[in-house]
Amino acid sequence: MRLLRGRATDPETDFERTREIAETVAEDREPALRVWRPHRQVAFGRRDANSDGYDRACRAARDRGYTVIERAVGGRAVAYTGSTVSFSLAVPTEDPRGTIDDRYEWAKTAVQRALEDCGITARTGEPDAAFCPGSHSIQADGKISGLAQRVRQSVAVIGGIVVVRDHEAIAEVLAPIYESLDVPFDPQSVGSVANAGGTDDAEQVIAALERSLADGRDVSVSAIRET
Repeated sequence: MRLLRGRATDPETDFERTREIAETVAEDREPALRVWRPHRQVAFGRRDANSDGYDRACRAARDRGYTVIERAVGGRAVAYTGSTVSFSLAVPTEDPRGTIDDRYEWAKTAVQRALEDCGITARTGEPDAAFCPGSHSIQADGKISGLAQRVRQSVAVIGGIVVVRDHEAIAEVLAPIYESLDVPFDPQSVGSVANAGGTDDAEQVIAALERSLADGRDVSVSAIRET
């Protein structure tokens, strides 16, 4: 397995580097994992971009100092403060983890195992009116992680985030964004590892996720290309 570390110098290039991981795995069939801290940004989903209030939502993000990114999948807006951790695991679709549901269950278990290493016991599910609502979430005193999956003809990408700290700052920026998009959102639903009694060190969370998501496989470490 390739383990990619670091991030590109700007949000747009960094986003492109993550997209390239799936393309490489589709070609060489070697799984690849990236766990990192994205730049300060709000990532909007396709449903957001098609909403009448999307322009207002983007202004709300920019007015608070967040770069706006559009991802090519569904889901709702997610805010990254610079301490939020993201992960992306690309595997060939003939990987023994099997079906979409199998991969989701495996990944949620792996994230929960990593969170235990970071000092908290988390469970699946999410509070009502959570950010980026979905069926594959993890909570502990609020939503702290959400997972998504993209499946192409020959590769599947399981991605997600873990809110390490700054849950109040995330709630503050998302409140006007979700209001603009006319999507229910409760600021109190945002949790974090630190707020649940665990570490506030993003690097510790990254290391725990790398270990758990690598799942005992031999890894070769390389850096993300800057340009």
